[in-house]
Amino acid sequence: MSSSVPRLVIAAPSSGSGKTTVATGLMAALAGRGLAVSPHKVGPDYIDPGYHALATGRVGRNLDAYLCGPELIAPLFLHGARGCDIAVVEGVMGLYDGAAGEGELASTAQVAKVLRAPVVLVVDASSQSRSVAALVHGFVSWDPGVRVGGVILNKVASDRHEELLREALDSVGVPVLGVLRRAAPVETPSRHLGLVPVAERRTEAVEAVAAMAAQVEQGCDLEALLQLARGTGALSGAAWDAAEVLASSPPPPLPVPTVGTAPPDPRFRPERPRPQTPVRQVVALAGGPAFTFSYAEHSELLVAAGAEVVVFDPLRDEQLPDNTAGLVMGGGFPEVYAAELSANEPLRKAVVALADTGAPVAAECAGLLYLCRELDGRPMCGVLDATARMSERLTLGYRDAVAVGDSSLAVAGTRMRGHEFHRTVVEPGSGAAPAWGVRAPVRRVEGFVQQGVHASYLHTHWASEPGVARRFVERCRTS
Repeated sequence: MSSSVPRLVIAAPSSGSGKTTVATGLMAALAGRGLAVSPHKVGPDYIDPGYHALATGRVGRNLDAYLCGPELIAPLFLHGARGCDIAVVEGVMGLYDGAAGEGELASTAQVAKVLRAPVVLVVDASSQSRSVAALVHGFVSWDPGVRVGGVILNKVASDRHEELLREALDSVGVPVLGVLRRAAPVETPSRHLGLVPVAERRTEAVEAVAAMAAQVEQGCDLEALLQLARGTGALSGAAWDAAEVLASSPPPPLPVPTVGTAPPDPRFRPERPRPQTPVRQVVALAGGPAFTFSYAEHSELLVAAGAEVVVFDPLRDEQLPDNTAGLVMGGGFPEVYAAELSANEPLRKAVVALADTGAPVAAECAGLLYLCRELDGRPMCGVLDATARMSERLTLGYRDAVAVGDSSLAVAGTRMRGHEFHRTVVEPGSGAAPAWGVRAPVRRVEGFVQQGVHASYLHTHWASEPGVARRFVERCRTS
């Protein structure tokens, strides 16, 4: 099976060059022409995909070769790009930057090579003229497996500046596909962990995406970009499918028969049971402005495993969804909304009541903070005997992890890769076992396992280990 969906990778020499503006603006501009645009983001970032979704009307999806493995990049891409006219992939950091100490792993360059996609290099030209040729030449020649199909010059000061840049790039042989003038930046406010998510500023975010689209339409050659994207070859392999990967992954172990049980009497033929439609277990998924970090594949795996996923907003909803059998809380910014989360006492009590039954609760980062006794001195749920507070120190990086013991997500020894990104500290009390053993940057244990609760700072991508979704839903049925 193969797919020839046109595709581009938007990359840059370094962070801050303008690739988010160009990628998001290009997505919106192409969607404005009536094209079905598939948006993707290299790496673990949750915030940019929200802007991509706003630009295209489709779910923004991540392509992370560290969390999922390089072998899943093409299948996950094809899954997101089903039925689309073109796919735009925004890179991460600089083109060749990836997981620390891991060579090209998780870099934009690696993803571009796996996808056999041309790269458009966004260059901040604000403080250079002829030197741009040396810069672009270096990125073009560094890895022959990466095809740089063109350059978009950003922050160009004047017509004369543009002329000098174009003259210099003529010697490199890489076409200039766009020039964006130095102007007031598009209003995309940020704070301690990056851009402010779309869910927190939807009206302003819509305006920002429209402004990005206008910049790209005015300054870029959309026809040339489309031609470059359509020149890509077929990408072989099957698209990722949640139901198929669950069907092909090992099922949970069957109960061991009791020793001494008599074999069934061959003369007895029980009545064949009538087929019944299985009852779907309701899994509540935290959403809203405080919980914006969630990979779309998690919900898709839960549904394929037999769950009905219902999104609720811990800032506003005073009860969990009806018939909730399990709870999933991803990442976000609970520290920004600590007062509102604390004030919603009815929901905090409902979460405690659910956890007390032994129902499965999966919490990552923001979810972990919400389950603590308090966050920055404000009462939280108190499911875990731990306190959380903001810190000056940023904790950031990929992690290799192994499940320390059995939990509602994994059996002991399950290996997964995660990503840690926070400015908070959790000080544990007692009564809970750790969730993960982490190897880097130092060996330590991390997180909490307590009854059905699995809470941790690590963001994981369940597509790499789909059995966790099946195990979680099975726990919903039996708790």
